[in-house]
Amino acid sequence: MRLLIAEDDRMTADTLAKRLRGEHYAVDVCYDGLEAWDCLQAAAYDVAVLDIMMPGLDGVALVQRMREAGMATPALLLTARDAVSDRVQGLNAGADDYLVKPFAFEELSARLRVLTRRSQQRTTNRFELADLVVDADSRSVTRGGQTIVLTSREYALLEYMIRNKGRVLTRAQIEEHVWSYDYTGASNMVDVYIRNLRKKVDDGHAVRLIHTVRYAGYVLREEA
Repeated sequence: MRLLIAEDDRMTADTLAKRLRGEHYAVDVCYDGLEAWDCLQAAAYDVAVLDIMMPGLDGVALVQRMREAGMATPALLLTARDAVSDRVQGLNAGADDYLVKPFAFEELSARLRVLTRRSQQRTTNRFELADLVVDADSRSVTRGGQTIVLTSREYALLEYMIRNKGRVLTRAQIEEHVWSYDYTGASNMVDVYIRNLRKKVDDGHAVRLIHTVRYAGYVLREEA
Protein backbone atom coordinates (compact mmCIF):
# COMPACT_ATOMS: atom_id res chain seq x y z
CA MET A 1 0.00 0.00 0.00
CA ARG A 2 1.33 3.40 -0.96
CA LEU A 3 0.73 6.50 1.15
CA LEU A 4 1.31 10.20 0.68
CA ILE A 5 2.16 12.29 3.75
CA ALA A 6 1.90 16.06 3.31
CA GLU A 7 3.06 17.85 6.45
CA ASP A 8 5.09 21.07 6.69
CA ASP A 9 6.67 20.11 10.01
CA ARG A 10 9.59 18.09 8.67
CA MET A 11 10.30 16.28 11.93
CA THR A 12 6.68 15.14 12.23
CA ALA A 13 6.50 14.14 8.57
CA ASP A 14 9.76 12.19 8.62
CA THR A 15 8.90 10.45 11.90
CA LEU A 16 5.50 9.36 10.57
CA ALA A 17 7.07 8.14 7.34
CA LYS A 18 9.67 6.10 9.20
CA ARG A 19 7.09 4.42 11.42
CA LEU A 20 4.68 3.74 8.56
CA ARG A 21 7.45 2.20 6.48
CA GLY A 22 8.03 -0.06 9.46
CA GLU A 23 4.43 -1.23 8.98
CA HIS A 24 5.17 -2.21 5.35
CA TYR A 25 3.75 0.90 3.66
CA ALA A 26 5.49 2.62 0.77
CA VAL A 27 5.54 6.30 1.74
CA ASP A 28 6.17 9.52 -0.16
CA VAL A 29 6.62 12.73 1.86
CA CYS A 30 5.84 16.34 0.88
CA TYR A 31 6.33 19.46 2.94
CA ASP A 32 3.83 21.80 1.24
CA GLY A 33 0.47 21.54 -0.47
CA LEU A 34 1.60 22.35 -4.00
CA GLU A 35 4.24 19.63 -3.91
CA ALA A 36 1.60 17.23 -2.61
CA TRP A 37 -0.71 18.14 -5.50
CA ASP A 38 2.07 17.33 -7.98
CA CYS A 39 2.57 13.93 -6.31
CA LEU A 40 -1.16 13.16 -6.35
CA GLN A 41 -1.29 13.82 -10.08
CA ALA A 42 1.77 11.69 -10.77
CA ALA A 43 1.00 8.54 -8.77
CA ALA A 44 -1.90 6.45 -7.49
CA TYR A 45 -2.01 6.52 -3.69
CA ASP A 46 -4.06 4.28 -1.44
CA VAL A 47 -4.43 7.03 1.19
CA ALA A 48 -3.31 10.67 1.44
CA VAL A 49 -2.51 12.01 4.94
CA LEU A 50 -2.71 15.80 4.75
CA ASP A 51 -1.93 18.46 7.30
CA ILE A 52 -4.44 21.31 7.17
CA MET A 53 -2.00 24.15 7.84
CA MET A 54 0.47 23.88 4.95
CA PRO A 55 2.14 26.55 2.80
CA GLY A 56 1.27 26.78 -0.87
CA LEU A 57 -2.03 24.95 -0.61
CA ASP A 58 -3.68 24.05 2.69
CA GLY A 59 -5.08 20.60 3.38
CA VAL A 60 -8.74 21.54 2.95
CA ALA A 61 -8.09 23.29 -0.38
CA LEU A 62 -6.01 20.32 -1.50
CA VAL A 63 -8.81 17.86 -0.75
CA GLN A 64 -11.24 20.12 -2.59
CA ARG A 65 -8.96 20.18 -5.62
CA MET A 66 -8.61 16.38 -5.49
CA ARG A 67 -12.37 15.86 -5.53
CA GLU A 68 -12.94 18.44 -8.27
CA ALA A 69 -10.38 16.54 -10.37
CA GLY A 70 -12.25 13.29 -9.80
CA MET A 71 -9.64 11.74 -7.49
CA ALA A 72 -11.20 9.18 -5.15
CA THR A 73 -8.06 8.68 -3.04
CA PRO A 74 -9.11 8.51 0.64
CA ALA A 75 -7.89 11.60 2.50
CA LEU A 76 -7.17 11.89 6.21
CA LEU A 77 -6.69 15.44 7.53
CA LEU A 78 -4.32 16.26 10.38
CA THR A 79 -4.77 19.45 12.37
CA ALA A 80 -3.99 21.08 15.67
CA ARG A 81 -7.44 22.72 15.66
CA ASP A 82 -10.24 20.86 17.39
CA ALA A 83 -13.19 23.16 16.67
CA VAL A 84 -16.27 21.42 15.29
CA SER A 85 -16.46 24.00 12.48
CA ASP A 86 -12.94 23.05 11.35
CA ARG A 87 -13.81 19.36 11.23
CA VAL A 88 -17.03 20.06 9.36
CA GLN A 89 -15.20 22.24 6.82
CA GLY A 90 -12.68 19.50 6.12
CA LEU A 91 -15.30 16.77 5.79
CA ASN A 92 -17.49 18.95 3.57
CA ALA A 93 -14.50 19.54 1.31
CA GLY A 94 -14.31 15.80 0.70
CA ALA A 95 -12.02 14.46 3.43
CA ASP A 96 -12.75 10.93 4.66
CA ASP A 97 -11.41 11.28 8.19
CA TYR A 98 -9.97 13.81 10.61
CA LEU A 99 -7.31 13.40 13.31
CA VAL A 100 -6.44 16.09 15.87
CA LYS A 101 -2.83 16.64 16.97
CA PRO A 102 -1.28 15.41 19.13
CA PHE A 103 -2.38 11.86 18.37
CA ALA A 104 -1.12 8.37 19.11
CA PHE A 105 0.56 6.68 16.17
CA GLU A 106 -1.48 3.56 16.88
CA GLU A 107 -4.69 5.52 16.25
CA LEU A 108 -3.39 6.86 12.94
CA SER A 109 -2.40 3.33 11.93
CA ALA A 110 -5.85 1.99 12.82
CA ARG A 111 -7.59 4.78 10.89
CA LEU A 112 -5.46 4.04 7.82
CA ARG A 113 -6.51 0.40 7.96
CA VAL A 114 -10.16 1.46 8.15
CA LEU A 115 -9.78 3.81 5.18
CA THR A 116 -8.13 1.20 2.98
CA ARG A 117 -10.79 -1.33 3.94
CA ARG A 118 -13.60 1.14 3.28
CA SER A 119 -12.18 2.18 -0.09
CA GLN A 120 -12.43 -1.44 -1.22
CA GLN A 121 -15.89 -1.85 0.35
CA ARG A 122 -14.68 -4.58 2.66
CA THR A 123 -15.77 -5.42 6.21
CA THR A 124 -12.47 -7.00 7.21
CA ASN A 125 -8.75 -6.66 6.56
CA ARG A 126 -8.30 -10.44 6.45
CA PHE A 127 -7.75 -11.76 2.92
CA GLU A 128 -7.93 -15.40 1.89
CA LEU A 129 -7.17 -17.38 -1.26
CA ALA A 130 -7.21 -21.18 -1.09
CA ASP A 131 -5.19 -21.91 2.09
CA LEU A 132 -3.30 -18.60 1.98
CA VAL A 133 -4.31 -16.04 4.62
CA VAL A 134 -3.03 -12.45 4.78
CA ASP A 135 -4.13 -10.46 7.83
CA ALA A 136 -3.49 -6.78 7.11
CA ASP A 137 -4.26 -5.78 10.71
CA SER A 138 -1.60 -7.99 12.27
CA ARG A 139 0.61 -7.97 9.14
CA SER A 140 0.78 -11.77 9.31
CA VAL A 141 0.78 -14.39 6.55
CA THR A 142 0.03 -18.10 6.76
CA ARG A 143 -0.43 -20.87 4.26
CA GLY A 144 -1.92 -24.18 5.28
CA GLY A 145 -1.78 -22.91 8.85
CA GLN A 146 2.00 -22.40 8.70
CA THR A 147 3.44 -18.94 9.28
CA ILE A 148 5.33 -17.39 6.36
CA VAL A 149 8.03 -14.90 7.29
CA LEU A 150 8.34 -12.10 4.73
CA THR A 151 10.47 -9.00 4.44
CA SER A 152 8.67 -5.66 4.55
CA ARG A 153 8.71 -5.30 0.76
CA GLU A 154 7.67 -8.91 0.16
CA TYR A 155 4.73 -8.44 2.49
CA ALA A 156 3.69 -5.19 0.78
CA LEU A 157 3.78 -6.91 -2.60
CA LEU A 158 1.76 -9.91 -1.42
CA GLU A 159 -0.82 -7.70 0.30
CA TYR A 160 -1.26 -5.65 -2.87
CA MET A 161 -1.68 -8.80 -4.94
CA ILE A 162 -4.19 -10.45 -2.62
CA ARG A 163 -6.19 -7.22 -2.39
CA ASN A 164 -6.43 -7.54 -6.17
CA LYS A 165 -6.63 -11.34 -6.42
CA GLY A 166 -7.78 -12.59 -9.80
CA ARG A 167 -6.72 -9.34 -11.47
CA VAL A 168 -3.68 -9.23 -13.73
CA LEU A 169 -1.30 -6.55 -12.44
CA THR A 170 1.28 -4.98 -14.69
CA ARG A 171 4.81 -4.34 -13.48
CA ALA A 172 4.06 -0.60 -13.62
CA GLN A 173 1.00 -1.00 -11.39
CA ILE A 174 2.96 -3.04 -8.88
CA GLU A 175 5.81 -0.53 -8.81
CA GLU A 176 3.40 2.35 -8.32
CA HIS A 177 1.67 0.80 -5.31
CA VAL A 178 4.54 -1.00 -3.59
CA TRP A 179 7.53 1.32 -4.10
CA SER A 180 7.88 5.00 -3.27
CA TYR A 181 9.65 7.66 -5.33
CA ASP A 182 12.86 7.49 -3.32
CA TYR A 183 13.43 3.79 -4.02
CA THR A 184 16.52 3.14 -6.12
CA GLY A 185 16.85 -0.46 -7.20
CA ALA A 186 17.36 -2.69 -10.19
CA SER A 187 15.09 -2.32 -13.21
CA ASN A 188 13.89 -5.90 -12.69
CA MET A 189 13.01 -5.40 -9.02
CA VAL A 190 9.39 -6.57 -9.49
CA ASP A 191 10.54 -9.83 -11.06
CA VAL A 192 13.07 -10.37 -8.28
CA TYR A 193 10.49 -9.90 -5.54
CA ILE A 194 7.95 -12.08 -7.33
CA ARG A 195 10.57 -14.83 -7.51
CA ASN A 196 11.26 -14.49 -3.78
CA LEU A 197 7.52 -14.61 -3.00
CA ARG A 198 7.07 -17.75 -5.08
CA LYS A 199 9.75 -19.52 -3.07
CA LYS A 200 8.07 -18.62 0.21
CA VAL A 201 4.39 -18.88 -0.79
CA ASP A 202 4.24 -21.58 -3.47
CA ASP A 203 7.23 -23.90 -3.04
CA GLY A 204 6.20 -27.15 -1.40
CA HIS A 205 2.51 -26.73 -2.28
CA ALA A 206 0.69 -28.67 -4.97
CA VAL A 207 -1.41 -25.65 -5.91
CA ARG A 208 0.50 -22.59 -7.07
CA LEU A 209 -1.09 -19.20 -6.51
CA ILE A 210 1.34 -16.73 -8.10
CA HIS A 211 1.15 -16.81 -11.88
CA THR A 212 2.88 -14.99 -14.72
CA VAL A 213 0.66 -13.74 -17.52
CA ARG A 214 2.94 -13.46 -20.53
CA TYR A 215 3.39 -9.94 -21.89
CA ALA A 216 0.96 -8.63 -19.24
CA GLY A 217 2.21 -9.06 -15.67
CA TYR A 218 1.38 -11.17 -12.64
CA VAL A 219 -1.76 -12.44 -10.96
CA LEU A 220 -2.61 -14.12 -7.66
CA ARG A 221 -5.32 -16.71 -8.23
CA GLU A 222 -6.24 -20.32 -7.70
CA GLU A 223 -6.37 -22.16 -10.97
CA ALA A 224 -8.32 -25.38 -11.54
